[in-house]
Amino acid sequence: MALLKLENVSKDFYGAKVLENVSFSLEAGEILALAGENGAGKTTLMSILFGMPVIAETGGYGGQIWLDDTPVAFKSPFDALDAGIGMVHQEFSLIPGFTAAENIVLNREPLKPSALGAVFGERLGSLRRDEMERRAERAIARLGVKIGSGMAVSEMPVGHKQFTEIARELSREQVKLLVLDEPTAVLTESEAELLLSSLTQLAAEGIGVIFISHRLREVTAIANRVVVLRDGKIIRDLPARGVSVADIASWMVGRDMEQKSANNGDAIIGDAIHDGGISGAGLSARPPPAKEALRVEHLWVDMPGETVRDVSFTVETGEIFGIGGLAGQGKLGIPNGIMGLYPSGGAVVVEGVPSPPGNPRKALETGMAFVSEDRRGAGLLLDESLAWNIAFTLIAAKGECLKPFFGGLFRLRDEKAMDALAEAYIQKLEIKCTGPGQKARELSGGNQQKICLSKAFALNPRILFVSEPTRGIDVGAKKIVLDTLRAYNRERGITIVMVSSELEELRAICGRVAIVNEGRIEGILPPDADAAEFGLLMSGAAVPTMQGREV
Repeated sequence: MALLKLENVSKDFYGAKVLENVSFSLEAGEILALAGENGAGKTTLMSILFGMPVIAETGGYGGQIWLDDTPVAFKSPFDALDAGIGMVHQEFSLIPGFTAAENIVLNREPLKPSALGAVFGERLGSLRRDEMERRAERAIARLGVKIGSGMAVSEMPVGHKQFTEIARELSREQVKLLVLDEPTAVLTESEAELLLSSLTQLAAEGIGVIFISHRLREVTAIANRVVVLRDGKIIRDLPARGVSVADIASWMVGRDMEQKSANNGDAIIGDAIHDGGISGAGLSARPPPAKEALRVEHLWVDMPGETVRDVSFTVETGEIFGIGGLAGQGKLGIPNGIMGLYPSGGAVVVEGVPSPPGNPRKALETGMAFVSEDRRGAGLLLDESLAWNIAFTLIAAKGECLKPFFGGLFRLRDEKAMDALAEAYIQKLEIKCTGPGQKARELSGGNQQKICLSKAFALNPRILFVSEPTRGIDVGAKKIVLDTLRAYNRERGITIVMVSSELEELRAICGRVAIVNEGRIEGILPPDADAAEFGLLMSGAAVPTMQGREV
């Protein structure tokens, strides 16, 4: 008897067919990898399974779902949770001010009996915090990680937040099916390996796992079976044994993915090359830039989980400069501090013009733009149209896409100009949507990321910071995004500072790569430096004379 069975599941969104007759089954203790490009229908399918309100609000779905051979149609996520289904979404749903334990047992807190509670209901009971912490620690231990149950989520590095999300689902009684949507996208390589090992152990305990990931090497490493979606239809459903990364990539995008390496035409380096078909050969083979575009001196940034203590570096005009490092070491804090999203200090000079960190408007006025790693929190107006999202910063910073009235007495939004701008980027970045009027909330994660990039490109900046530009993006979209960054760099002369957790992605596209460790730049290497050198810098074990300098 199958733990889960889907039969002919179909879904329309705003007149567009998102899923069409999707059918597959999952056994208890099986790890099923669900692969597909952004917009292929993966998240929509899991939203149907989990009873997300957006499904009912948009007309429901067709087909049937069985759990333990019983027909189910969950009306809310609470129904799915009660049935033993846990789901970890792409975006965090933790309460920042709560501790790990408080988040893990939220709405299921053990209470002490009291007279007031007996009379007025359990809401007036007091919490059994010792039991809360025990439950949380047991769930965390199942993942094999060390996270203090009393640590506040706001103080956690991003990897710990992801493990806390998963621990919350494992803490529920009788969980039988675990759905993970891009669980390793925010994790370092070592954290991802730890999670994959934990999932294998959970499957051995009889828990069924649906694993959605764009890191295709992870899919081939742990999955028992692979289901590939393309344009809302199942293209392949087969055992994972013998299936290669190249096979999955070609099924996902419907074409062969070229796979080359900067060092060896027959070898494949890392996820950026492995999964995206990105060739590193010759990417930085251009004449040395003529002048300094950006100088950062003694930058400090107070960003929780990504503190920057003392960072100095320069970037030359026309360069693609990479910043890498392990999670929580400060690499994400650098662009966030320079662009004024967190308290910061130090000196920033753009083409000879001072732009003190901590002032977003000044940063924009001096020709800088930023694509945040937090696309939903800082990058998008989720309930506004794509046209408004793309044009918003352009309107605020440069006064474009506005139409004058009464001789320029006041100006209003020029809807036609905004739509034309949006259409141009929808075509260039191959954004899957119904048009400029669609809300940003309704797009898949990868297409939301492309909207964030479009918003930055529309500013035509001289210096562009991109933070985790391919996080959660599928194999085809990853190549489009990185190729677009290269094209804007070469054709428009935009200087790019790219921050990424994917070291091989940085090596494939950047002329130099700085490694951040403990809030400082440990060293700067050329992309063709030995991988061991990067590893030494990341671990802080580099020779002292190398630290903080270009090596």
